[in-house]
Amino acid sequence: MPKISQKGQLMPQSPIRKLVPFAEKAYQQGKTVYHLNIGQPDIKTPQVALDAVKVHSLDILAYTRSEGSEGYRNKIADYYLKNDIHVKHDDIIVTTGGSEALLFAFGSIMDVDDEVIIPEPFYANYNGFSTASGVTVVPVISKIEDNFALPAIEEFEKLITPKTKAILICNPGNPTGYLYSKEEIKKLADIVKKHDLFLIADEVYREFAYDGAKHYSILQENGLDDYAIVIDSVSKRYSMCGARIGCLVSKNKEVIATALKFAQARLSPPTLAQIASEAALSTPQSYFDDVIEEYVERRNVLIEELNKIEGVQVANPKGAFYCIAQLPVKNSDKFAQWLLESFDVDGETVMVAPAAGFYSTPGVGLNQIRIAYVLNTESLKKAVNIIKQALKVYKD
Repeated sequence: MPKISQKGQLMPQSPIRKLVPFAEKAYQQGKTVYHLNIGQPDIKTPQVALDAVKVHSLDILAYTRSEGSEGYRNKIADYYLKNDIHVKHDDIIVTTGGSEALLFAFGSIMDVDDEVIIPEPFYANYNGFSTASGVTVVPVISKIEDNFALPAIEEFEKLITPKTKAILICNPGNPTGYLYSKEEIKKLADIVKKHDLFLIADEVYREFAYDGAKHYSILQENGLDDYAIVIDSVSKRYSMCGARIGCLVSKNKEVIATALKFAQARLSPPTLAQIASEAALSTPQSYFDDVIEEYVERRNVLIEELNKIEGVQVANPKGAFYCIAQLPVKNSDKFAQWLLESFDVDGETVMVAPAAGFYSTPGVGLNQIRIAYVLNTESLKKAVNIIKQALKVYKD
C-alpha cells in the first residue's frame, strides 16, 4: 500500500473536533450536550447579508478576481478607515476564510524550516498551518497567573535566531480572550523592527473588546508598514463562519504581490460569499453594541460560576468569546472524553476543548480546557454546574 506523506502524519488533530465521535454517541444515547468546545456563535447573522444572496441578479456564477472583487475590497478599506486603520483596496487580498490568509502569509514570507514565534496558548490551527508550510513554531509561554498577558520582550529576544522570520499574535486572543494593550503592541513593533522580522496579527475578533477597552491594530502603529501583516475574517464579526471569507492586509507591496500568486493558484474566493460579506459591511453599530453586551453578560456569568468551583482557576478574558480554565485534573483530554462517555446530570453533559492542543510545548496545558461562551446564560450555568458535579466524582 502506498504511504502518505510525513507531513500528513505530522499534521495535528484538532483539539476542538477530535471528541466529536464521543459527542455523537452521547446524542445516540439520548443525552443533551452543551457545546462549549467550538467558537460557533449562536448570534444571528445580519439579515442584510442573507438577503444580499437571496436577491442577487447574477446570471452566471463566475470567478471574481483572485484578490477579490474591487468593490468589496474598497468597502473593506472603508470599514478599516472607520476603525482608524488607513489602507487602500490594493493592500487587501480577499481569502477563503482567515485560515487561507494565514497560509498565504506563511507561504509568502517563510521557507521550509524557518521559524515563527507565537505566544502560547494559541489558536490550535496555527500548529497545522505551520506543519503544512514546513515552518517551525517556536513558542513563548504566557501564563494563566498573568491572565495570559504578553510575555516579557526579553523572552522573545532569547528565541530569535537567523531562521526567525516572524512573530504571530492573535488579538484579542483565541483561546485566552486576552486583549493586547497599545503598549504591548508597541513593544512588539520595536522588536520586529530591531530584528527585521514580520509581525503577523490575527485580528478576527477586533470588535469584541470589553470593559471599555479599545482594540489597537498593528496597522495603526507608525513605522510598521513594511513589517505588519493582518489576518482578518467575517466569520466571528458577523456570525458568518460558513461564508469562509477572510482577508490578508498589508502595506508591504512585496508581501501583497507574493500572496497574490498563491491567490491566483486557487483562482478566486467564492462569489456568493463575497456578496454576502460586502452587504454585511453595512451592518449598523447597534448590532455590535447588542452583541458585545450579550457576550459581556455571558462572560460575567461564566467566570462567576467557574470561580465557585473548588480547585478551578480561570483567566478573565477582555475580548473575543473564550476563556481558559485550569481544572483539578491531571489530563483534561481524558476528563473531556469521560464527560461525554460516562457522565451526565439529568441526561445532560458538556463538550469542552482540552487546552493542551492549543500549546506546542509538550506537556503544557494538560489540566486546562478552553471554553467558548457562545451559549445563552442559562445554558452556560447548566454547563458549568455539570462540570462542577463531574469534578466531585471524577477520578484521574
